[in-house]
Amino acid sequence: MPATDFARRVTRVLRRIPAGRVATYGDVAALAGRPGAARAVGQILRRADEPGLPYHRVVAAGGRLGGFGRSPQLKAQLLAAEGLAIRRGRISGFAGVRWFP
Repeated sequence: MPATDFARRVTRVLRRIPAGRVATYGDVAALAGRPGAARAVGQILRRADEPGLPYHRVVAAGGRLGGFGRSPQLKAQLLAAEGLAIRRGRISGFAGVRWFP
């Protein structure tokens, strides 16, 4: 379980992102109650290790893939398996797949 209240809220938001949709680190921060804390979300996700969470559905601003541990290629493959098109490190049609609950 994440250590801080904010980390727990980030995890709850992460669980809600549906397959085939993505949210930015900033979106997750805002939904978790800390607008502007996108970098903190990235750090939380980097350290998180809860199996089954869709970490790959959190992307950088503008639809850039962003980090994914040691394998950004795996992130692209997981998103492609959910039906998203990836071109040159970005999600094609990002606005149409961005998740807004």
